[in-house]
Amino acid sequence: MYKRAEFQIIKSRLEENRRFIQVVMGPRQVGKSTVVKQVLKELDIPYQMFSADNVPATNSGWIANCWEATRSLQKNKGYEGIVLVIDEIQKITNWSEAVKKEWDDDTFHDRNIKVLLLGSSRVLLEKGLSESLAGRFEEIRMSHWSYTEMKECFGFTLDQYIYYGGYPGAATLINDADRYQQYIQSGIVDATINKDILMDTPISKPALLRQTFELGSAYSGQLLSLNKMLGALQDAGNTATLAGYIHLLDESGLLCGLQKYSIDTARRKASIPKLQVYNNALKMIYNTLTFEEAITNRQAWGHIFESAIGAYLVSQSFVHRFEVFYWRERNDEVDFILRKKGSVIAIEIKSNAEKQTCGLESFKKLFSPKTAFIVGDGGISAEEFLSMDIRKLF
Repeated sequence: MYKRAEFQIIKSRLEENRRFIQVVMGPRQVGKSTVVKQVLKELDIPYQMFSADNVPATNSGWIANCWEATRSLQKNKGYEGIVLVIDEIQKITNWSEAVKKEWDDDTFHDRNIKVLLLGSSRVLLEKGLSESLAGRFEEIRMSHWSYTEMKECFGFTLDQYIYYGGYPGAATLINDADRYQQYIQSGIVDATINKDILMDTPISKPALLRQTFELGSAYSGQLLSLNKMLGALQDAGNTATLAGYIHLLDESGLLCGLQKYSIDTARRKASIPKLQVYNNALKMIYNTLTFEEAITNRQAWGHIFESAIGAYLVSQSFVHRFEVFYWRERNDEVDFILRKKGSVIAIEIKSNAEKQTCGLESFKKLFSPKTAFIVGDGGISAEEFLSMDIRKLF
């Protein structure tokens, strides 16, 4: 079975002496549980694995019960050490307080119980980690599958990856459009919105949240003001509500709104967002063109191509902790600006010879980035770019 890069990271940390709680976080259907099961099978350490997916959120004693079951097994079997794994931990109300209590109790009594927590709601996980578990945990971030992974595991071509995105569960369904769309819609979109957002966050207009996602996905890779979005949506709302919904969709690994690059933070926050899905499959389920029709439609393919590159960048930004912006000033535009610890990278996406790239030169004169280049026609090939280790750019 194919092993993602995170396999070795998780394995090596569980082989270390007990020091930190390991927290694996990332969006739904990217293989978090699968890679953890792969690690557990290879480790010569006993383990107990629980999932909070269908446990009532108010059942705060459930976490303590999991811990007690693990302690009892360790004591009765005489195990020197054991691994406790809890999936979808963020579902339980005040989960971090319960975890802190049990972890500290193990530490005080010198119990060798290593803990691995998994979760798909980034905002709920990080809130609990920062509030109660400071100094007790390490994050292992997982995101959507890259072109290289989809190519190695499923034999995807570059065009297939650009169109169908990188969900492993949907890879074998691409020849059946209805099944593919149903999987993405029910297994990812509906599950994330219904289980990760609506169950955990008070939402005054659930229909507006869903419409925001659908419209944002359809316009992925493009600038769309919140006021224009409101005009296109059926349910009444305001720009603050829309901005809040986009933030929730961002924290769940579905859709984000990129801000304009600016030295001035206030100007950046007031900018028109550039909508961007985290996985191009989320854009394509709202697209009317078939794969064969899309690759022969130059204009449509240009939007799909740019969205696919953007999806790769925002997914990598979550894992490797850098920021992604766009830049636009009058007629000059740069598709993506990356920033990490003061290093700035400018990237222009060019899917055909017709697109102008003068914005790249203007940006270089104004901001002197570390590097600036084109991906696509006249620059680095998309295949080469999607296969590189993006961390080396900084």
